[in-house]
Amino acid sequence: MYRTHTCGELRIEDSGNEVTLSGWVQRIRDLGAMTFIDLRDRYGITQLVVDENTDKQVAEKLKELGREYVIQATGTVRERSSKNKNMPTGEIEIALKGLSVLSPSVVPPFTIQDDTDGGDDLRMKYRYLDLRRNMVRKNLELRAKMAHAVRTYLNTKDFIETETPVLIKSTPEGARDFVVPSRMNPGEFYALPQSPQIFKQLLMVAGFDRYYQIVKCFRDEDLRADRQPEFTQIDCEMSFVEQKDVLEMFEGLTRHMFKEVLNIEVDEFPWMPWSEAMEKYGSDKPDTRFDMKLNDLSELVKGKGFSVFDSAEYIGAICAKGCSEYSRKQIDELTNWVKRPQIGAKGLVYVKYNSDGSFKSSVDKFYSPEDLKQWAEAVDAVPGDLILVMSGDKNHMLDALGELRLEMGNQLGLRDKKVFKPLWVVDFPLLEWDEESKRFFAMHHPFTAPKPEDIPLLDTDPGKVRANAYDLVINGVEIGGGSVRIFNSELQSKMFDILGFTKEQAEAQFGFLMNAFRFGAPPHAGIAFGFDRLVSLFAGLGSIRDVIAFPKNNAGRDVMNDAPAPISEEQLEELNLILNVKEK
Repeated sequence: MYRTHTCGELRIEDSGNEVTLSGWVQRIRDLGAMTFIDLRDRYGITQLVVDENTDKQVAEKLKELGREYVIQATGTVRERSSKNKNMPTGEIEIALKGLSVLSPSVVPPFTIQDDTDGGDDLRMKYRYLDLRRNMVRKNLELRAKMAHAVRTYLNTKDFIETETPVLIKSTPEGARDFVVPSRMNPGEFYALPQSPQIFKQLLMVAGFDRYYQIVKCFRDEDLRADRQPEFTQIDCEMSFVEQKDVLEMFEGLTRHMFKEVLNIEVDEFPWMPWSEAMEKYGSDKPDTRFDMKLNDLSELVKGKGFSVFDSAEYIGAICAKGCSEYSRKQIDELTNWVKRPQIGAKGLVYVKYNSDGSFKSSVDKFYSPEDLKQWAEAVDAVPGDLILVMSGDKNHMLDALGELRLEMGNQLGLRDKKVFKPLWVVDFPLLEWDEESKRFFAMHHPFTAPKPEDIPLLDTDPGKVRANAYDLVINGVEIGGGSVRIFNSELQSKMFDILGFTKEQAEAQFGFLMNAFRFGAPPHAGIAFGFDRLVSLFAGLGSIRDVIAFPKNNAGRDVMNDAPAPISEEQLEELNLILNVKEK
C-alpha cells in the first residue's frame, strides 16, 4: 500500500496513529537537531519530522532527497509544538519511522509554489510542473466542479447529453475552419467543428426535444486572453420553445452554478436591447457593475467654432465621478491611452467641474462656463467630477468611449471581481453589411431567425432586421449566446439568398439540413456557453489559459510538445498532399 491517507486529511484527532503517506517533496528544512520535510500531494501538505528519536538509517536517507522527489513516508501522527493555523494539517506532524524514494527528480526549472519564479513561457513549456502548483490545480478543480453542476442541473431538466461528430464538413460562414485531409478520399477534407450547430438542430428534428453537450470546438483565428484555437462550450438546444423559455431555463442554470460553486445568490437578469448597449456602454457586452454611461453631446456642442467637433459625425462623453482633481499628467496619460492603435482616437477633450462649481477645460477658448454647465447637466455631472469627451466616426467613437469607460472603471476600482452583474443583450441586428465584398453576412449564423415582426423587412430593408437572438453577459464578458432558429425551409432559403448563396451553393453546404426540415421540424432554439470563459470568471482570472489543463500560447502553439509541427513526406504522400508541398 503506497498510502493510508492523503497529505491533506490528517488532523489532531489522528494523533498516535501510524500512517503512510506518498507525495512530492515541497521543501526540506535542516535545523541541525531536527529536519522538517513538507510533503505535498493534490490534497495538501503534511510536515514530516526527523529528530534524535528517528532511526539512524531513516535519517541517513535524507541525504538522498531533493525538491520534487516522489517519496513514501511512514510514521506516527503527533501534535505539533509550533502550530500553523494557515494550513488544514497545521496542528500535526509525522514522526518518521520509514522513508523510501519512489522516484527521484532533477532540479525543476522553477519553484513549485504559488509565488513561483517561472515566467509564462517557461511554465507553459513545463506545464506538467506548473499543474502541481496549488493555485493552478484549484482552477482545474473549480472547472470540474462547474462541469458537474452543469450536468446535474440539465439532467434534472430532461436534457439528453449527446455527442456530435468531430470530423464534419467545412462551411464558408464564421471563422476559419481547421481542416483535416482524408486519406481515403484523396483531395477531400474534413473540418473540425466551430460548434455542433447543425447537428443539434438535426437532433431537434429527430425529436430529442432537449439536448446538451460539454463539447470541444475549434476556430482557426487570431488569439487573445479569452480565445484559444480549441475551446469548450456548454452547447444546448430545446424544442417547442420561444426566446423567453430559453432565457428562463439558462438563467436557472447560471443561478445554480453560482449557488453550488461559489455559494452566491444571483437574482436579476435584466434584458437590454443591443442598440441601448451600444449607445450607452459602447459595447455589445456591457459591464453593468458601474454606471458611467455614454452620452451623446453632438447636438449640444456643435456650432461654436471648434472645428474638431463641428466636422464630427458623433461627439460623446462619459462622466468620471470625483475625478476633477486629476492632474495634467494623469489626463495626458489618458489622452495617450486613447491614441494607442488599439483604440485609435485622435485626442481627448476634458472638462473639470471643480468642487467650487467653476469649470476648467481643454476647450475654454471655444466654450463659455455657461456652455460647459450645459455639458455637465447633460452627463449628470456635479462639482468634483471630470467629463471626458471624444469625437469622430460614430461607430468608432462608441467603441473607443466604451474602452475608455472600462479603463476609468479599472482606475477607480469599480470593477470588483467579487460582484457579479448578469444581463441578457437582445435584439441584435440579423445581418452585417461588408463594404469590401458588397454583401450581407449573418451576425450570428445563417440559421438565426429574424424577429417575427421584422420578417417583411427582409424584402425591403434587410439591414434593419433584428435577430431573435440573445447573449448572456456577466461583468462585461460574453458568457453565452444563442438564438431562436429558422425551422421553415422557405424562410431558410430566403436567408441563404440574402447572404449571397446560390441555390447550388446552399444545396452543397446545407442541403441535408434543408432536406431534414421537409420531414417536420419543430420550433426550436438554443444557446452555447463559453465554458472556459465562465470558469475564468468564477476564478476571478483575466485569461482562459489559466483554467485549461494544456493551453496554447498567443501564437497558437503548444510549447510543451512543440505543436504544430512538420510531418514526414511519407505522411504527406499518404494524404495526397505531397505534390502541393513540392510545387510550393
